[in-house]
Amino acid sequence: MNNNHQSVDFSKINLNKIFFYVFAIVAVFVAMSFIRPWYNVWEQEMAGKAEFAKAEQNRKIKIEEAKANLEAEKLNAQAEIERAKGAAEAIRIENGSITPTYIQYLWVRQQSDLSNKTVIYVPTESNLPILESTRLSNMNPTQNK
Repeated sequence: MNNNHQSVDFSKINLNKIFFYVFAIVAVFVAMSFIRPWYNVWEQEMAGKAEFAKAEQNRKIKIEEAKANLEAEKLNAQAEIERAKGAAEAIRIENGSITPTYIQYLWVRQQSDLSNKTVIYVPTESNLPILESTRLSNMNPTQNK
């Protein structure tokens, strides 16, 4: 009995494939063990750069806020100077003397600045406003609480 068929040894082929796959897997693990530390260093470097960029941006924001506050303070100071100039001009116009009528006018005008308060202006004989300076002293001690 003569077999003209060639027999193929499948066990050797399967064994070669298994060795190849095992070698490939081991090679990947070995490569990863060398690459992983470099990747960790790179990752930390990138995280540090991101943190530095964030800190730099926060610093720039604080500087811009400080500049804005400085500009606002300068403008407030200029407004105060202009108010003082206006008051000085008003006194100069009054010829250095402030009359009781002008004081009454100023008092009545300031009453418009009061919000959430009710003020009743009652003129007296001399047309001066009645001030409440003695109101609390006339109250009963139990009412002060």
